[in-house]
Amino acid sequence: MRHLLEIDDLSPSELDRVLALSTTPDPPRVLAGKGMALLFAKPSARTRNSMEMAVSQLGGHPVYIQADEVGLDTRESVEDVARTLACYHSAIGARVFQHSDVERMAALDVVPVVNMLSDQAHPLQALADLLTIRRELGTLAGRSLAYVGDANNVARSLAIGCGMAGMQFRIASPSGYNFTEIDLDRIRTTGMEPVVADRPEEAVGGVDVVYTDVWTSMGQEDESGSRLQAFEGYRVDAKLMSHAQVGAVFLHCLPAHRGEEVAPEVVDGPRSRVWVQAANRMHAARGLLAWLLSENED
Repeated sequence: MRHLLEIDDLSPSELDRVLALSTTPDPPRVLAGKGMALLFAKPSARTRNSMEMAVSQLGGHPVYIQADEVGLDTRESVEDVARTLACYHSAIGARVFQHSDVERMAALDVVPVVNMLSDQAHPLQALADLLTIRRELGTLAGRSLAYVGDANNVARSLAIGCGMAGMQFRIASPSGYNFTEIDLDRIRTTGMEPVVADRPEEAVGGVDVVYTDVWTSMGQEDESGSRLQAFEGYRVDAKLMSHAQVGAVFLHCLPAHRGEEVAPEVVDGPRSRVWVQAANRMHAARGLLAWLLSENED
């Protein structure tokens, strides 16, 4: 049984196939007459809507479950919650705080488990990002992407995905908000050496894609003041974008805080593809589920 807890749970060829399935006009109805449990310990607009629509387009019935309805490790153990949901559903999607929660669910091997976000990884976002780049620029191999900001779960999954797709990944983060050596070693297993720059201008110079995320993620609100100070000078604005390729595009996983990590003229400007990127969350999720529940079993 296969699960997707991080994007490199796919092989490079499987990643390519998932992206291809994401654009098919007639996806296989692999969930016809079946349900998928969507468990949210953390709320989300894009993840919930994209996953529910993806399940529906594959013929299935999505069931949205809030954390307090199951009580992970309070009302019931993570394992018992997963076993219960597997009695009714053909797959489980979980958006959690601790990555170990999805690892424990997947270890049971009762139904496929999809990580809809954890503190370590966001593979569904990375799939949508790669799909967006391929649709906008035509190819992935040989392209370059600069990530400016916190080396968080989004950045980690995206870096791994870039390496798998033959892209170059660069990152600029302030001291204390960089990738760990463990993260960098994981990224290097793709065969790509990530470029760690001291300043945003160094990372962005000549790239095809510029990417950022909020400086303060959900659950980090008490760090907001210190983060605003640490990330001063890391805003993606028109001046920073001018260092990229002439045809470079801007991506952001959203929600965006205009005036903080990105200037309004960039996120709302002609080089921004953030709404195409948001729409591709649904297409990428559909492609993944079509592959996960059908082709990988052949």
